[in-house]
Parts: sequence; structure tokens; C-alpha cells
Amino acid sequence: MAESIYLDFNATAPIRREVIDAMVAVMAAGGNPSSVHHKGRTARNRMEDARRQLAALIHCKPPEIIFTSGGTEANNFALGAFPDRRLIVSAQEHDSVLAPASPRAPQLLPVGENGLVDLDILESWLAGTAAPALVSVMYANNETGVIQSIAAIAAMAHAHGALLHCDAIQAVGKIVVDFAGLKVDMMSVSAHKFGGPQGAGALVVREGLVINAAVTGGGQELGRRAGTENVAGIVGFGVAAALAEKELEPYADVIRLRQMMEARLLDISPESRVYGQQAERLPNTCTVSMPGVPADLQVMSLDLAGIAVSAGSACSSGKVKASHVLKAMGAGDDEAGTAIRVSLGPTTTVEEIEAFIESWGQLYQRKSPRFAA
Repeated sequence: MAESIYLDFNATAPIRREVIDAMVAVMAAGGNPSSVHHKGRTARNRMEDARRQLAALIHCKPPEIIFTSGGTEANNFALGAFPDRRLIVSAQEHDSVLAPASPRAPQLLPVGENGLVDLDILESWLAGTAAPALVSVMYANNETGVIQSIAAIAAMAHAHGALLHCDAIQAVGKIVVDFAGLKVDMMSVSAHKFGGPQGAGALVVREGLVINAAVTGGGQELGRRAGTENVAGIVGFGVAAALAEKELEPYADVIRLRQMMEARLLDISPESRVYGQQAERLPNTCTVSMPGVPADLQVMSLDLAGIAVSAGSACSSGKVKASHVLKAMGAGDDEAGTAIRVSLGPTTTVEEIEAFIESWGQLYQRKSPRFAA
């Protein structure tokens, strides 16, 4: 196998060395943050420092942060916190929103070919009944990178007495995310998308909004999530947040790499499609089709060439099926089944992108029906 090239940052970003060092120190020190002795107080102080670091990155107040086991728990927490509200969720949400929403028969908000939610339909649904709603729309899509107009959606929801939950898991650490400025009610975040540890996340709940506890049996997280906190993971989360706050600038370089890559791929295969290309997207994310060549074959072939990419969401690995995100944007099963996701990071180099383009082009010439004898 060739030297490894990692282009799957949306699945998980490589953990930062500084994060590992901080977590090792915490694990070596020990201590339960609910204990009142020195070790307990030290653990508590480290955890609260991390809360402040994350708050600074996403522009919220530290007490608004509830630490969780990850983004999936945060999404489940948000949707389950208001069981009596009707649900409106966008059709391209992550499965960690769609699955807990499903038993409550949510209204699925359609998106256009550009991946943006239909605000006129949302307005009509909110105005159509006085029943209070909980709306869930992700900030940036994990497959296409398409960025939604969250502030406008929040204003529309609040005008009709609805609450807005925003899955910002892919956005945080890649673009500026301003919880206070967006005026959302709840926001999900995950550490491992920007160099923190896996298994650490947060649900941010605006001050004054009372929610049902996710787990009971203890007073942790101001009574909103019982259980001894993952102090090492939370501290690693905080270190990653502090580093990310200082390092958003490199993503300006990433977008230039992505744009070069997309232009070259479309030169090789003009019939390919880059999804969400007409909308504002995350600087690092590209989902591109290779007509006639199944996505799983592309992923395996590129892996043999030492290049890691994915087909859709990493949480759907092992399930070879057409992406519901791309189908919501109007792609048929056959077309959606030929798309891969390439997600860059601040450490991605021009040489790595050149190697990917070369391998992708060679595969296209070998396997595309266009070149069949």
C-alpha cells in the first residue's frame, strides 16, 4: 500500500498532540469532580476551564454547556428534551437526528438542489398550526458541507413560538460559530471533528430554557445530565477548542485547495457532479460523483492506493446504500450511489491533493462506462 493520505476529516480529525498530553496528565492525576477534597476540586477546576475554553470558541456562556458522550447523544438529548412538541426536521439531517425523531412522525423539511432548506415551506408549516414546534436544522451538512441560514431560521421559528435546535457538529472548528449571535435555542457540538477526543461532546442550551434531564440519578451538569463526568475527555475537548479558536485562519488555504481539486476533477469527468457547489459550503468538504462507478468501489480502490475518503456519513459505514442527503437534493439512487466525500484538513497538502486527483482519474478511466470497449 502507498503512503497514507488522509482525506476524511469530516469523519474524525486526527487528535492533537496537545490534547493527548493534557488527557494523559488528567488520567494520571485522577479525582472525581464531585468530591470536595483536593483531588476532586482539581478535577472540577480542570473541567470548568474546559467549559470556558469551549464557550470562547462558540461564543456562549459557560453554564449553557452540558457535556455529553458525543454529538449523537447531544442530538438525541435535544430532541428528547421536549417530547410534547411537534417536530420539524430537515430531510438531510444526520441519522442521530432522524432516528430519534422518527417515532414522533416529524415533518421532513425539503431542500433544493443546492442543499438549502425551503424557508417558504418552513414558514407555512410554522404558521399552519398553533401547536408548538421544535425545529432541527444542521448548520453545515456532514456530506456536502452546505451551510444553512441558521440565524434566519431561528428568527422565523421564534416568531411562531417554536424552538430551534442546530446540529453544528461539522461547523465548529472549521468556520466561526456564534451561538449567541445565531440566537438558536440548542446546539450540538462534538470534540473529535476538530482535533479533540472521540466520546466527548456537548449540548449548548440557551440561558433560561428549561429542559428535561437526559439522565437522572445525580446532580452533575446542573442536574441536566447525571453521571460522573469524563474529565479527561472534557479537558481534551477544551484544549482542542482553545487551539481551534486560534487556528481558523488555515481554512482559508483549505478552500483554495478544495476549489483546485474540484476544478481538476470536473475537467477529468465533465459529467460528474459536485453537490452543493452553488451554495456556501464548509471550506474543506466536497462530495463528488463518478457516474457509473459505485461509491464503495471508489472508496476501496482509493484505500488500496493509500488514500482515505468515505462514501457519505462515517456513521453509516458498512451500510452500502444511496445517501439520503443527496437524494433529498434530487439525486436518484443510481447517481447518489456513485458519490464519495472528500474532506480536507488544515494539514492537507497540495501534493496529497495531486495524488488523490491522479488516483481518482486513473480509476475513472479504468472503470467508467464512458471508456468501456
